[in-house]
Amino acid sequence: MAAAYDGGVVMGADSRTSTGSYVANRVTDKITPLAERIYICRSGSAADTQNLSRYVQWFLEQHQAELGADSDVFTAAKLAQQMAYQNKNMLQAGLIVAGWDRHNGGSVYAIPLGGTIAKVPFSIGGSGSAYIYGLTDKLWKPDMTEAECKAFVVKSVGHAIARDGSSGGCIRTVVINKDGVFRDFVPGDQIARTYGEISGPVVGTSAQQMATPA
Repeated sequence: MAAAYDGGVVMGADSRTSTGSYVANRVTDKITPLAERIYICRSGSAADTQNLSRYVQWFLEQHQAELGADSDVFTAAKLAQQMAYQNKNMLQAGLIVAGWDRHNGGSVYAIPLGGTIAKVPFSIGGSGSAYIYGLTDKLWKPDMTEAECKAFVVKSVGHAIARDGSSGGCIRTVVINKDGVFRDFVPGDQIARTYGEISGPVVGTSAQQMATPA
């Protein structure tokens, strides 16, 4: 997911890549840099989104060399959207492009399956997103501070991890603003528990003790 705040954007994702019920990678980095202050958050087919991201990186390098300046976030989002739309029958790619540029500040663009594009205040995607639409609608508010926005992203992704079997691992975050890019993560054992989750040792522990409210 990605969310804009007053001064930049915060992106966040879990780190699980699954193949059916098999966890192929526990520590995937789903937030990929496209340019210095533009990142893409990937969901769907890992192979599809990794290769699409590489193409967009290459196109942006050429564009920036010709322009003699950094690209805008919309330029990167439009390149990703065109590739997703033109190959929509062959790709399974849900994308979120976000970042900061000197013309528009922080901005978030949603590019869901099929290749449409929309500028939004925040966007969620991937299998875990189906579990947190109500939560994000409740918690979102305009003009958040950086700290509030980061807390919003971490809580939302943590809830998706708790409810979705295809989401898991740690939570990676990327804050992007005029001062640069700041990456962070929350280890899996430090993600806040959601009501009903099992915590602690199972052996010799009652069901009532194991269910720990958040």
